[in-house]
Amino acid sequence: MQIIKIFLLSIPFLISYFFSITQLESNKKINSASADSISALRIAVVGDLMCHSPQFQYAMITKDSFDFNPVYRYIKSYLEDADLTLGNLETVIGKKGSTYSGYPRFKSPQEYISALAQNGFDFLCFANNHTLDQGERGVLTTIEYLKQNNLGYTGAFTSDDDRDSVRIFNINGIKIALLAYSYGTNGSLIPKGKNYLINLIDYDLIQKDILKAREKNAEIVLVNFHFGNEYQRFPSDYQKEVVKRTIELGADLITASHPHVIQPVDFFKTNNETLDTGVIAYSLGNFFSNQRKRYTDAGVIIYLNLEKNITNNQIRLKSVEYLPTWVFKGKTERGNEFLIFPAEEEINSDDYQFLTESDKTKIRQAKTDTYEIINFYSQKVKLYRH
Repeated sequence: MQIIKIFLLSIPFLISYFFSITQLESNKKINSASADSISALRIAVVGDLMCHSPQFQYAMITKDSFDFNPVYRYIKSYLEDADLTLGNLETVIGKKGSTYSGYPRFKSPQEYISALAQNGFDFLCFANNHTLDQGERGVLTTIEYLKQNNLGYTGAFTSDDDRDSVRIFNINGIKIALLAYSYGTNGSLIPKGKNYLINLIDYDLIQKDILKAREKNAEIVLVNFHFGNEYQRFPSDYQKEVVKRTIELGADLITASHPHVIQPVDFFKTNNETLDTGVIAYSLGNFFSNQRKRYTDAGVIIYLNLEKNITNNQIRLKSVEYLPTWVFKGKTERGNEFLIFPAEEEINSDDYQFLTESDKTKIRQAKTDTYEIINFYSQKVKLYRH
């Protein structure tokens, strides 16, 4: 079992807290510097992690006991095949005994979080239009459970000091800062004087955060946005403008979600002397949700592969890979289940006898749809090979 160290840059009492969660234990494969002085960093990013009512109903064991772990049994190894795995947490967690709810105001069982921690996730972006579904209490409760499960977070915070702390991972000698922002809150009001509860897309704030990350020697800045038009397979003018401005402000890697469908990936020249080429994934779609229509039942894992020459400190984006995924909802030998399937190859019917011909067709369709949209702007994104 390996240890990924996260260095949180903040005031002492916050540092003491994050020192404990920075001992993120992971069974991920960590690439050490090789004889030719090259160090590698592999980042996996997924889109929306939602929890509609059928999802927690299918996971229910007893009245207030749930198990979401089976959801990931076919995808866990792919999530673990990275040094750092993150996604967008698009639900709010309630305490035991709560009345749980799905759309439009999410409140999910705490086991939703523990399953993420046990199935390959290291970090969650928590800035989206549902962050304030349960007000301030919902944000604080969710962060409490993230901490209990040793999951890092950004985008929503417990205080001004927490918000002003830049999350920086030092993995294999590469320092990467993680930032997250949302276009809005579905009309939920931010309590007066508590803007720290969620990061909204604000260029002054983004610039401030990136500058702070650089001051603390972050070599790479990854920004995760929650923006765009729902169910549109191509980025809006607003998305393009936000991305353009964020690149100008110094972002190196940009990932995003909210449209609930996958949008293209593109590359750009960064303003970073250390890293020449950056990448933008406009929308990674739904990784886990109850949305069942074509395009919304499919997601993707994007793998960002970085290499650093530890002699001259130059970093390059070696490659970008993608793994199409598809969400199954139905009956298996275990009962009613949601399952996330990798869609990179044909599903062997002997191993998955519960899949119908319609299911198999949708898995193949998800793979084809994802390939076509991911590569619409560039053919440099390669299909993941397990």
